[in-house]
Amino acid sequence: MKIAYFDCISGIAGDMTLGALLHAGMPVEYLRTELEKLHVHGFEIVEKTVVHSGITAIHVDVVTEHQHEHRHLAHIIHIIESSALSDRVKNQAVRIFTRLAEAEAKVHGTTPEEVHFHEVGALDAIVDVVGSCIGLEYFKVDAVVSTPLRLGTGTVKCAHGFMPVPVPAVVELTRGVPTTRTMIDGELTTPTGAAILTTLTSSYGPLEEFIAEHVGYGAGTKIREEAPNVLRISIGRVNGTYEIDHSLLLETNIDNMNPEIFGYLSDLLLEAGARDVYMTPVYMKKGRPGTLLSVITDECRADDMFEILFRETTTLGVRIERVTRRKVKRESRTVSTPFGPVQVKVAYGNGFERFAPEFEDCARIAREKKIPLLSVYEIVRKGTLD
Repeated sequence: MKIAYFDCISGIAGDMTLGALLHAGMPVEYLRTELEKLHVHGFEIVEKTVVHSGITAIHVDVVTEHQHEHRHLAHIIHIIESSALSDRVKNQAVRIFTRLAEAEAKVHGTTPEEVHFHEVGALDAIVDVVGSCIGLEYFKVDAVVSTPLRLGTGTVKCAHGFMPVPVPAVVELTRGVPTTRTMIDGELTTPTGAAILTTLTSSYGPLEEFIAEHVGYGAGTKIREEAPNVLRISIGRVNGTYEIDHSLLLETNIDNMNPEIFGYLSDLLLEAGARDVYMTPVYMKKGRPGTLLSVITDECRADDMFEILFRETTTLGVRIERVTRRKVKRESRTVSTPFGPVQVKVAYGNGFERFAPEFEDCARIAREKKIPLLSVYEIVRKGTLD
């Protein structure tokens, strides 16, 4: 499985991402040729080798002609979707700009369709976003993993005037995402960089059993004393075709609570974003029967889990353990059956593929047709994936 590992040493911006991918080995002429498929003009890619804190990196400057118009999301999507780029690049770029528009809309109290993109909608941002997707496709990357995003402090001048750092759009884009708040003065992570990474990244944290094949450094513009102003991208493989992510395992032993509470509690935790909740019968001191409550969650949701556990149970403390999960790839598909299309979950890995029917769909069919639920399951399993 091919992984692109983003090491956000000093944050991330669109031009830093492009520079790192070029430094890792994507030919600049390949990038220019692919960008011509956008059928837009008025920009030039200028790459320059620079040194930050002794680290050689590539700085990319997208030089554009002066533009007076502000682009809306629909304009940008039209440019991308009407291009001759691959479907994968178009899909990723549209997702990034849509996420960016949603964040800007929430910050400014409007809708994604009405957002004036100002800086992020300018031609250089389109080149940064689309160019980054082109680079990931060039290296045949299957998944993106990243360190937590680093955020600075202070203020920055933009189209709306002076904004606090991190700017509101970055704060919105990184909701639910691990971040490191530093006291470094300046904008470490830009809205474009945050949109690229938070849209494409499948997990955050260390990457185990990783064999790097290409490494590139993309340089920012400012020279920083606190840390080299570079983004490092390592591209390589992990063993097998399985995905990897990192989670927290929260556990507590409870022996003094009405057991009827556990079902209600499980629903609350899952609704709040827990990946899994399960209970194990245990014997505690003095032979008292108890319950080991286990919750698997993303680190960014841990505080929500603690709040529920301390509010809704009799526990006085929760143990915390960091765990690594290796997962098969999963996706939702439909199966053609005599009852019509039925939703299923498809899992696949090294040489296998299996699917499991969605319970709610099968239960609805069983009630409507007045046949056993087990019979519905058997018929759906014999269906054909669409």
